[in-house]
Amino acid sequence: MRTSYKNITGLGSAHKGVGHFIKQRVSAIALLILVPLFLFQFLASFTTGYSGVMAWLGSPFGAAVTFLIVSAMVVHMRLGLQIAIEDYFGGAIRTVALLLNSFIALMLWLIALYALIKISFGG
Repeated sequence: MRTSYKNITGLGSAHKGVGHFIKQRVSAIALLILVPLFLFQFLASFTTGYSGVMAWLGSPFGAAVTFLIVSAMVVHMRLGLQIAIEDYFGGAIRTVALLLNSFIALMLWLIALYALIKISFGG
């Protein structure tokens, strides 16, 4: 049973609210919009070959769409793995796995960002 206070504050039994749930749903909705947009644009540029793909990725629109999709994918991946780790591991293994999850997600995002910047500026 939810008390009036919990209804007002939106806090659950862990007192963290629904922030994690909302972040995961927002990233999923973003991916539902961005994946078809990215695929349509990428495949259209792919018909002209390597130079067409590089030109599309170098354009502001192509770079922005690619940045948004990579960011949404990394966030969604990290949140999903966090849930799995919290459900199936405990103790020190859980702590190490959560740290590795965040570190690997950050590294993947930084590598993708570096590659995108390098392509966008003609490198």
